[in-house]
Amino acid sequence: MTPYLSLAIWVPIVAGLAVLGVGSDRNAAAARWIALVGAVAGFLVTIPLYTQFDRTTSAMQFVELAEWIPRFDIRYYLGVDGISMLFVLLNSFITVIVVWAGWEVITTRVAQYMAAFLIMSGLINGVFSALDGILFYVFFEGMLIPMYLIIGVWGGPNRVYAAVKFFLYTLLGSLLMLVALIYLYSASDSFAILDWYRVPLAIETQILLFIAFFMAFSVKVPMWPVHTWLPDAHVEAPTGGSVVLAAITLKLGAYGFVRFILPIVPDASRSLSAFVITLSLIAVVYIGFVALVQKDMKKLIAYSSISHMGFVTLGFFLFSTLGMEGALAQMISHGFVSAAMFLSVGVMYDRMHTRLIGDYGGVVNTMPHFAAFMMLFAMANCGLPGTSGFVGEFLVILAAVRSHFWLGFAAALTLILGAGYTLWMYKRVIFGVIANAHVAALKDLNRREFWMLAVVALAVLWMGVYPKALIDVMHVSVTDLLSQVAKTKL
Repeated sequence: MTPYLSLAIWVPIVAGLAVLGVGSDRNAAAARWIALVGAVAGFLVTIPLYTQFDRTTSAMQFVELAEWIPRFDIRYYLGVDGISMLFVLLNSFITVIVVWAGWEVITTRVAQYMAAFLIMSGLINGVFSALDGILFYVFFEGMLIPMYLIIGVWGGPNRVYAAVKFFLYTLLGSLLMLVALIYLYSASDSFAILDWYRVPLAIETQILLFIAFFMAFSVKVPMWPVHTWLPDAHVEAPTGGSVVLAAITLKLGAYGFVRFILPIVPDASRSLSAFVITLSLIAVVYIGFVALVQKDMKKLIAYSSISHMGFVTLGFFLFSTLGMEGALAQMISHGFVSAAMFLSVGVMYDRMHTRLIGDYGGVVNTMPHFAAFMMLFAMANCGLPGTSGFVGEFLVILAAVRSHFWLGFAAALTLILGAGYTLWMYKRVIFGVIANAHVAALKDLNRREFWMLAVVALAVLWMGVYPKALIDVMHVSVTDLLSQVAKTKL
């Protein structure tokens, strides 16, 4: 059988190393083309994961197993189910977009910039595919290094502060996760994640493990109140860094809930569900109000991401098929929509070198094609029916109402707040009279930018119109996961 998962991991990493080999900026054109070919090849090798996927079973598929460190039973163990497979595809798709987005914009250290994204793409695919605890941890920590460099080298004026803050926040939580992984190995004599699902654990132990995993994954999501690194990282990161950070990196934390917390410590998950739901609702509502008062477009979209990811953790801890599928659909949709929003801000920033809402106004008069694309993405960010943004939010709110009416009511507030901060930003930036001479001199989308935004727009509309293509893939795996959560391990 073709090792599609290994190809998904190592094709972009090898391509990244090849780009590094190009070296200096005199060969920038060659670096760009090698990076694009590597990114496209990395995406193409993931397509069979979808086309050959068996939707009737919850078992891991495309499994690869090889010895790595036999003394400690650490193995190169890969496999995907209906949940993780979709995120491998999403990550590989976004990598192509990111390379495309930096094509003409990045002019210094081009090879290193492109290589960082390609290597990070392979490592992230490793996170979504790993079925060995230590292998997961290596990939989970390894992807921090390219992102740290992307923010720290190609970011804004305060890039070093933002990069260090991002690295320290995520590393601190991850160290607690390592302790939890070692404990589970001592309890099971195995680092295989699937073996840990069957280990009987006392409720006190489960709660301690829950806290350790929760610290690692809640920072990555990020949940309130450990979210403060995200706006700084987004504001300082280059456009490509913001796209990957929002579209993919945040999903690693939410994926950790599905792969580790819910099935390994189900009793603790049920006991502490009210705590997680409370934090999720604070993120959904409070962070929505915070987004309303932002003056920087990137910071507004960053806070929007925190609010939307609050929907994800809320859906997980409702322990229903609707809530879980809605949360996963929200993750995929947010990957498309947040990427599109940051790309749109990047298009304007490349021309005006400012992200402040007050520096714009009347952009529709000089960039009508761009204004149309950004309108679609803004509506998707609000959860407009027919776009991907509606699917996950609708399912989670429906599940929340079935659980408790006022819970659903509180969750639905985000639709109003989302429309408030997104359309308020859009109105001030795009509509009205031309604000100043800089806006008057703007040129509309070039061919590269037009097709880049068009591809993402098609993804947003496709998922909004036909979510069945994704929901059907994850349904059996979600049902199996919920049966694992329902079991007691006491």
